[in-house]
Amino acid sequence: MIFLLDENDITFPCPELAEEDGLLAVGGDLSAARLLTAYRKGIFPWYSNETPILWYSPHQRFVLYPDKIQISKSLRRLIQSGKFSITRDKAFSKVIEECASAYRKGQDGTWITAEMKQAYIRLFELGHAHSVEVWDNNILAGGLYGVVVNNVFCGESMFSRESNASKCALAWLCLYGGYQLIDCQIYSEHLTRMGAAMISRQEYMNILNPRN
Repeated sequence: MIFLLDENDITFPCPELAEEDGLLAVGGDLSAARLLTAYRKGIFPWYSNETPILWYSPHQRFVLYPDKIQISKSLRRLIQSGKFSITRDKAFSKVIEECASAYRKGQDGTWITAEMKQAYIRLFELGHAHSVEVWDNNILAGGLYGVVVNNVFCGESMFSRESNASKCALAWLCLYGGYQLIDCQIYSEHLTRMGAAMISRQEYMNILNPRN
């Protein structure tokens, strides 16, 4: 069942009521309060300029446990070579802009609308969103960004201007970010090769909001 959100009410319906593809609700806005409410319930926005705001809560989550990341020998050599330098939260706006403009095979355009850029930059300013930047001689070569809820990094997007730069960012996040779980949201083969796998919504929610 798909619910229409009230613009004046930031609450969401029960995520378990989402459609088979994970679509739960339509409408609302991208205010910081609504976004944070959504992420804390395992819900995220995913839409385009041609649609209203669509909110998803997949019945299974594609995730990566940092201690189970699989780093290939070639990627490990690249990381150890010193070719790239890696920072955190040094260029959030640049990272989200690059993610929005990056070419993605099989996709027409981007889901990172101007409205979404502004919303996530606001979350960054409030301390809820973070980025990892990969630099080659002070030029941004790759990176990723996402929203943090408790000890879970909810990855939103990544990009590479140089081969394997985004993989270096993800490896750094797993090795040094200090998170219990990386929520990759959408299935991809290359993340599967790095150790990502599907878990149930209940498993995901138990980690996202652990009981004291």
